[in-house]
Amino acid sequence: MTDTPTTLVTATGEGAGKTAIAVALARLAADRDRSVGYMKPKGTRLQSNVGKTLDQDPMLAREVLGLDSEMHQMEPVVYSPTFVEGAIRGTEDADALSDRIREEYEELAADRDRMFVEGGGSWTTGGVVDLTDVDVAELLDARVVLVAEYGSPNDLDDVLAAADAFGDRLAGVVFNKVSDDAFDSLGQDGIPFLESRGITVFGAIPHEKELAGVTVGELADELGAELLTDAPTDGFVERFLVGAMGGDEALRYFRRARDAAVITGGDRADVQTAALDASGVACLVLTGGHRPSGAVLGKAADAGKPVLAVNTDTVTAIDRAEGIVRSGRTRDARTVDRMAELLDAHVDVDALL
Repeated sequence: MTDTPTTLVTATGEGAGKTAIAVALARLAADRDRSVGYMKPKGTRLQSNVGKTLDQDPMLAREVLGLDSEMHQMEPVVYSPTFVEGAIRGTEDADALSDRIREEYEELAADRDRMFVEGGGSWTTGGVVDLTDVDVAELLDARVVLVAEYGSPNDLDDVLAAADAFGDRLAGVVFNKVSDDAFDSLGQDGIPFLESRGITVFGAIPHEKELAGVTVGELADELGAELLTDAPTDGFVERFLVGAMGGDEALRYFRRARDAAVITGGDRADVQTAALDASGVACLVLTGGHRPSGAVLGKAADAGKPVLAVNTDTVTAIDRAEGIVRSGRTRDARTVDRMAELLDAHVDVDALL
């Protein structure tokens, strides 16, 4: 086994910002004159059930870090729904998969000062083939950095469970996407509590709108939606509201929203009007292939709010839209640049590296 120092970046749950942090850490190590390698043993961000299309995360790492590694090396196991079904039927050999990951890792790490390995989904992903991130850390002799979100003290349960599972391999925790409301609680109570349990906290990164959501334009592209207005599409969407109630009730519901897209039928003029009256609604997504009335489009133009139309039904549109937002803004080099800045500002990077 190579003795290249290896850091596994894992997370308490999906969408915690693990990819941006893993690639940004590798870049910060490279900035400190170390040659770095990257691997994501289990490809989980797939565009098809059979895993024919590859996870975007290794592609981003290859671009940002200037690596010439092959995709099959960086992502030896395509953890698709089809793969998981096969695994529970006994068609996948867990030992052979572990051997494949170790062999590809050895080749990637051979001439590197430092390896960064990204976990898949959450730290428990991969259990059906004995390849949770706990297993991978053991397999590759990696120290572990756990990425966690924090909204309330309840979230510490997940951190404690992961810390218990990783044991001495856990180097520490990085909190990400911490809202202004939660920062005081985390700093005054949460971090001291974890440290009293022997868990190192490297730092806490504030919620950053640019990294948390997608722009209306990106959402439209991903949904394959038609834009029905000329309004600017650079506003951010972080959540979805479904407009299925009456107009008055909808208005009260929408007024509590922030950075939201409202998904509703193209024939629901009352809900569309209510959404356009709410300041926290960034755009409308109209389903079913119906065009809204001229009055609604006029109101949208006056409000400067984009209206998107999709041909799918509301349930399908919600599923697709939630998947887009859950995986964060479209991953690109700018995301990594911004995350590197945030890590430098809010996290003890020297201790972490």
